[in-house]
Amino acid sequence: MATMYGEVVSTERLTPTLVRVVLGGSGLDGFEMPDASDTYVNVAIPPVGASYGPVFDPRDVVETLPRAQWPARRRYTVRAWDAGQRRLSLDFVVHGDEGAAGPWAAAASPGDTLVFNGPGSGYHPDATADWHLLVGDESALPAIAAALEALPRTARAVVRLVCDGPEHEVALRSPATLDLEWLHRGGGLTLPASVDALDFPPGTPQVFVHGEAEEIRAIRRHLVLERGLSAKAMSCSPYWRRGMTDEQWRSVKREFTAAMDADL
Repeated sequence: MATMYGEVVSTERLTPTLVRVVLGGSGLDGFEMPDASDTYVNVAIPPVGASYGPVFDPRDVVETLPRAQWPARRRYTVRAWDAGQRRLSLDFVVHGDEGAAGPWAAAASPGDTLVFNGPGSGYHPDATADWHLLVGDESALPAIAAALEALPRTARAVVRLVCDGPEHEVALRSPATLDLEWLHRGGGLTLPASVDALDFPPGTPQVFVHGEAEEIRAIRRHLVLERGLSAKAMSCSPYWRRGMTDEQWRSVKREFTAAMDADL
């Protein structure tokens, strides 16, 4: 994927833990969105005191500088791309000083630069699906929101989302018929339990399930073993794992996903 960069045009605190950063500038020349709602870019966040930047090639840094100078790499869903204004919107989950990209987004101001590779893509809602099941947390919210906006009026979507409380909910819009329920952590019903309790509409759903590793593992197992859905036909990924930093999770993610497959 090509190396590009954007300059911060504006930031907006959508919820206590969700920051939207809008990028513009000539570094976005040549940016084109693929035909997918789950389009993503791989951002590169330099460490404090990096000897390069603000515009750099992450590959050159890795090849020529010691590991302590390497940028942190994170994948973020494109929340919106305005081709006319050439504005790229990315939503970042922020938990204080944890991680690399979240603190960067929380402190970002107009004129700051964000380097990234992309875009890439994967999931796109199928207009011919019987219905759509979209499940996740704050980390999956940008992709789910983009998917809902891409659905036709004839579609039906069942959405279950978990967050920390009412102030963490965001407005979601869709032309489709929407069955949306927000769950609050510590409020009783967990995300896996909410999927277990669903009365499925007729037909076979197209499934998008992304979020915390143990929750996604439980939901995937239920959908395959108890609902009879095909694991290969689902877009299902553990984005993060409770109790682990980004780097700790990245170091064990391969083994975890292998264990998920062994569940089935």
